[in-house]
Amino acid sequence: MSGELPVYRRRRPGQWVLTLVVVLLAASLLQSLITNRRFGWDTVGAWLFSRTVMTGLLTTLELTAAAMAIGLVLGIALALMRLSDNPVARSVSWAYIWLFRGTPLLVQLLFWGFISALYPTLSLHLPFLPAIGDVPANSVITTFAAALLGLGLNEAAYLAEIIRAGIVSVDPGQLEAADALGLSRARTLRRIVLPQAMRVIIPPVGNETISMLKTTSLVSVLAYAELLYSVQIVYARTYQTIPLLIVASIWYLAVTTVLNIGQHYLERHFAKGGSR
Repeated sequence: MSGELPVYRRRRPGQWVLTLVVVLLAASLLQSLITNRRFGWDTVGAWLFSRTVMTGLLTTLELTAAAMAIGLVLGIALALMRLSDNPVARSVSWAYIWLFRGTPLLVQLLFWGFISALYPTLSLHLPFLPAIGDVPANSVITTFAAALLGLGLNEAAYLAEIIRAGIVSVDPGQLEAADALGLSRARTLRRIVLPQAMRVIIPPVGNETISMLKTTSLVSVLAYAELLYSVQIVYARTYQTIPLLIVASIWYLAVTTVLNIGQHYLERHFAKGGSR
């Protein structure tokens, strides 16, 4: 229409200057990465798909999945205990979360790694009955078991709070409606509460999974051959420290990228379910 006023976009020279500065800095960094021979890119390429690194990567993935599974199962139980009407259950859950969130994960891993110093043998003691079994602690709490217990039990404390927050976010009116319909608490939780709570739970759980992938590197203090410890073994022998650390970083970035994509689609799926 002839009566419409022309629209003039406001010029923002500051944005162009900032963009130019960022591009120049990125180009300078890229040039440094390519031309600096001290990065040892030939060594990176030689070890990137080596059997040692691939075995360490597979071990890291297994440890991540197993620790998150333990954390998720125990976290659900702890969250339900925190929301229980039973004061004993609430107190036990609170104490567990307080303990495992309040002490460093590295310290917890070391405790599990040196558990045999406290309990050289493990046995089951029941009141008024003789001890059942008597096995060396090191044969039960292996390096893998120590790493798994340290990571999984610690993660459960954080997931418990995430799951509890998701459950609390559900409208209390829906719980009252389910109670009026005569639904059991288990069925209400499974059919009404959790599907809605997932929209709140999924994003932080996805972040915790990505964090767990990188946190597995801490178990190198137990001499467990995950990804980081595997490259440490190599560079202790070859003295190629920086290139081998780059190899580990590339694989951490690659797996993290895949997990980010999976988290994105999970969030979209549950967001669609909530908009119906």
